[in-house]
Amino acid sequence: MTAARLRSTPLSPRRCTCPSFTLDPGAPAGEDGAKEHRMTPYFTREELAEAATLVHRQMAPTPQYAWPLLSRETGCSTWVKHENHGPTGAFKVRGGITFIDWLKRTRPDCPGVITATRGNHGQSQARAARAAGLRAVIYVPRGNSAEKNEAMRAFGAELVEFGEDFDTAREEAMRVAAQEGLQPVPPFHRELVRGVATYAFELFTAKPDLDTVYVPIGCGSGICGVIAARDALGLKTRVVGVVSTEALTAKLSAEAGRPIETPSARTFADGVAVRVPVPEALEIYGKGADRILAVSEDEIAEAIRLYFRTTHNAAEGAGAAALAALCQERAAMQGREVGVILSGGNIDTDWMAGILAGQTPRL
Repeated sequence: MTAARLRSTPLSPRRCTCPSFTLDPGAPAGEDGAKEHRMTPYFTREELAEAATLVHRQMAPTPQYAWPLLSRETGCSTWVKHENHGPTGAFKVRGGITFIDWLKRTRPDCPGVITATRGNHGQSQARAARAAGLRAVIYVPRGNSAEKNEAMRAFGAELVEFGEDFDTAREEAMRVAAQEGLQPVPPFHRELVRGVATYAFELFTAKPDLDTVYVPIGCGSGICGVIAARDALGLKTRVVGVVSTEALTAKLSAEAGRPIETPSARTFADGVAVRVPVPEALEIYGKGADRILAVSEDEIAEAIRLYFRTTHNAAEGAGAAALAALCQERAAMQGREVGVILSGGNIDTDWMAGILAGQTPRL
């Protein structure tokens, strides 16, 4: 998106200021009024362990670090789950591994897959499909990230540009799947979530004492994987979803208890740029998340700078959204053990340069 403009904002000070579940309606409120949930886990611990074994054949577990400078800035012990360290630079790679494995077992004669993406899901599917000898047709909206498009093609994707946003591209990909003779990969599928959940399984196995975990919400596989892993392990960790103020569908839908579409989703955090909620995912995060926060474009940009300054890691917009939300709730999180999901680091070079110069991308 080299044509994207950047608006200047003053550099901030160095300390940030900023299948379904069943819910027991009689579950009491927890400490500080937080929701407590007693749910039937989406996966068993054994199902997640099996998925982790499969995923780890193709990639090492990603680390979780409590960076001292970052913890000093946030005022709490802040554990970063580094999904930016995976082979595609984002958490979606895990779902591609488990989905393509499932496809090969259940439809051995299928020639390939077709799906839509803003980039990370597409890289995941292309990587796993081509490794299995399958086609991968990937739809993206016009004006999508040039560098993510290039990465998808490098992983073997047949890229098709269609529509003005992700949801339009998704509708078209699902429409043409049958005539192409390809397996449609929806934004939410049990095998996708089982793979994605392995990052949370790693995190909670390493740090079962986390008080709260902040996780971005796009179509919902990431937050649903976190909720599923928490419940499979029987933990009480609060899960907080995060959206952009410019893409509120998940927050509005969870608060209304029904799907609420938004007219647009124009955020530079393309991983959360969704305007049509996925009902199956909403059923899980609407009940399993403690709350959903909205962060502004400026807050996301500041979180990207904060990650780079304190950890020297690159974070894309969606990847920094969780940290932006923690900064919003900094006062309430003082002294606690907190996790933030750095879901991906695939940010275009020109955006990163502008952000580090104190600017915020504007579409």
